[in-house]
Amino acid sequence: MTSTQERPAAEIGAPRKRKEDARLITGRTRWTDNVVLPGMLHLAMVRSPFAHARILGIDTEAAENAPGVMAVLIGTDLADEQGALPNAWAVVPEQKAPTHPSMAVDHVAFAGEIVAMVVARTAAEADDAAELVDVDYEELPPALDLKASAADEVLAHPDLGTNVSAVWTFDSAESGTGQDVDAAIATARESGIVIEREIRQQRLIPAFMEPRSIVVDPTAEQLTVWSATQVPHFVRIFIALVLGIPEHKIRVIAPDVGGGFGGKLQFTPEEVLTVIAARRTGKPCKYSESRSESLMSAHHGRDQVQKVTLAATKDGTVTGFKAELLADMGAYLGLVTSAIPLLGALMYNGIYKFPAYRLTFTNVFTNKTWTDAYRGAGRPEATFAIERLMDELAAEVGADPLEIRERNWIKHEEFPFDTVTGMRYDSGNYEAATAKAKELFGYDALRAEQRRRRESGDPVQLGIGVSTYTEMCGLAPSRWLGSMGYVGGGWEHASVRMLPTGKVEVITGTSPHGQGHETAWSQLVADRLGVAFEDVEVLHGDTQIAARGLDTYGSRSLAVGGMAVLAAADRVIEKAKPIAAQLLEANVDDLDFTGGRFGVRGTESGMSMGELAFAVFQGHKLDGSDVERSLDADATLDPDDFSFPHGTHLCATEVDTETGGVKIRSYVSVDDVGLVVNPLIVEGQVHGGLAQGIAQALFEEAVHDESGTLLTGSFVEYLVPSAADLPAFVTARTETPATTNQLGVKGVGEAGTIASTPAVVNAIVDAVRHLGVTDIPMPCSPYRVWKALQEGTRS
Repeated sequence: MTSTQERPAAEIGAPRKRKEDARLITGRTRWTDNVVLPGMLHLAMVRSPFAHARILGIDTEAAENAPGVMAVLIGTDLADEQGALPNAWAVVPEQKAPTHPSMAVDHVAFAGEIVAMVVARTAAEADDAAELVDVDYEELPPALDLKASAADEVLAHPDLGTNVSAVWTFDSAESGTGQDVDAAIATARESGIVIEREIRQQRLIPAFMEPRSIVVDPTAEQLTVWSATQVPHFVRIFIALVLGIPEHKIRVIAPDVGGGFGGKLQFTPEEVLTVIAARRTGKPCKYSESRSESLMSAHHGRDQVQKVTLAATKDGTVTGFKAELLADMGAYLGLVTSAIPLLGALMYNGIYKFPAYRLTFTNVFTNKTWTDAYRGAGRPEATFAIERLMDELAAEVGADPLEIRERNWIKHEEFPFDTVTGMRYDSGNYEAATAKAKELFGYDALRAEQRRRRESGDPVQLGIGVSTYTEMCGLAPSRWLGSMGYVGGGWEHASVRMLPTGKVEVITGTSPHGQGHETAWSQLVADRLGVAFEDVEVLHGDTQIAARGLDTYGSRSLAVGGMAVLAAADRVIEKAKPIAAQLLEANVDDLDFTGGRFGVRGTESGMSMGELAFAVFQGHKLDGSDVERSLDADATLDPDDFSFPHGTHLCATEVDTETGGVKIRSYVSVDDVGLVVNPLIVEGQVHGGLAQGIAQALFEEAVHDESGTLLTGSFVEYLVPSAADLPAFVTARTETPATTNQLGVKGVGEAGTIASTPAVVNAIVDAVRHLGVTDIPMPCSPYRVWKALQEGTRS
């Protein structure tokens, strides 16, 4: 049987519209909250209004007698059952961590922590009854300020005796990858330039489109869990480990998932509690959080204080870089909370040839919602620090910011390049990306306009912001993860099934939530097997179908998951060769496979992959017990190394010096993500990343009051930008293929977020630097810009 679809000459590189979109934009989606099961009960969580308090008592009588209520459970009911939520990454062996219960038993450590759960016939009845639960608290002093918490002025967990969870250091002199940074700084103080800054990475909230939702059905042989998660395989194994349920008795399904950005890279209290409620009642149970609950209690991101020092010669050649970080863990450690600073620690050198480097980060507990991965996870913080300081160095030297960067960056002929942190950058061309960005941006003309505005005293000043970046993607080689204290691996799994009619099923262990895997993986397999794009179906997000996998995060999907798909497709071809040889009565060595067809060299004899699949299904003409009656194949791929995308972003802002208002006039990004499988998907990922990075620069910040209450608990206060708040982006690409995988692909999911924040802030500071402003804390709201202008003018 052969395909009825005409296949294009090449799928890789084709701008295919996403297969997923027709379903998503016409409302035929399968969100977890759409799941309705017979006899299903609904849950509501009672959450602490206090950041730190003892629980003296909980009165549930009124709630238990409310209409439709089946049960009300509190922490003491679950103390022997709920276990403790895991932290999968101890950055140092002596890392300290409090026990993290899904439901508080005798104390709460952040505002929003769950203290009771109502199970009722309808969601409305559960919510109403939750209002009737009366909790008696003894409020305790909360640890909120990051610096004060690092000094143990107030303890977030008094039983730990300290707020410091871990201290981790990398020193290039000690590791043998570079020189002594203190000596470099001392020399620069005498005869060069030293720039010191303290940078605040504000706390952010992932604010995914779809709030978290969980449905658990305990009525079959297996426990079936639907969850709006990035990591269904993680959820399955941690349900087994935390609750003691045999793993083979658990099925986890991640249906359509409306965004994650790292915020759904988690094993959550709500997942544990919904499983417990379903097992206790013997009925399907659903929990779907409100937007306010999501903003308050789903994990947050960033929240660091960075004290950074850059040493350079008088001409602007960097001789050393030192960073000391305080990282707010919040009240508990989530799956990878403790490692977020680590994921940026080896990237503070960016694209530059620093001879000396040291970084120390200190992880600190506070009485706030815990932090964890958020788009970029450590890399945006690192890029922001070095790109802000490179602009400050340019100002100190009196040179153009691009000139200073070029003076220090790795030249294209120097790749592969071993950095001061020991990372091996395999490929790149920073010159090409920057030249293309300058051309598209009209850099020289904008600089000329900036000079004219300054000379005329225009109240609206023009600023030009530069950001160059690189990131480590394809997280990650398992051996590297193990060496850094992570309990899991970095491999990925895939299967390719040849169906009798010539169609293909691809099973991937990656679990998409907007990345377009169904489309891109179809393109990969269509090209490799010579079948039509429309004839490939990609299955994912169900542990009963995709039994093995490590899911989606860290820009690993294509560089790891996609390469596993290709490896499985290659094994299909290898399995098919002896079968084709037998059917074509030829020697295996005489076969060619081109365009989906096996041919015998020197003859017209041949057959398509589809014809071969049907012949295998029949089995009539196959001889020999050594010929397997199947073309299906599996592959597990563990990457040899990271990939390193890079790029140059340029931003022009107009700053009203009278009001502090900021308008982005133009934005150009030129990214090198290696080989591009689908340019439309790449464009979408870059655009989304730019929006989130710009949002940190201008809009978003999670704010707490002096008692630890979240003041930005809705989209009225937490400012997520709309399309009207953003410019029309100009995006382009250069291409230097990665050498760490067979296609030469690199990551793209986090690139825009990593590069855009410093580009915008650098542009704002550049607009008003001549007025005495050298820094503006994020988000750069009109008030903060205006205040900086007043202080700069006075100074």
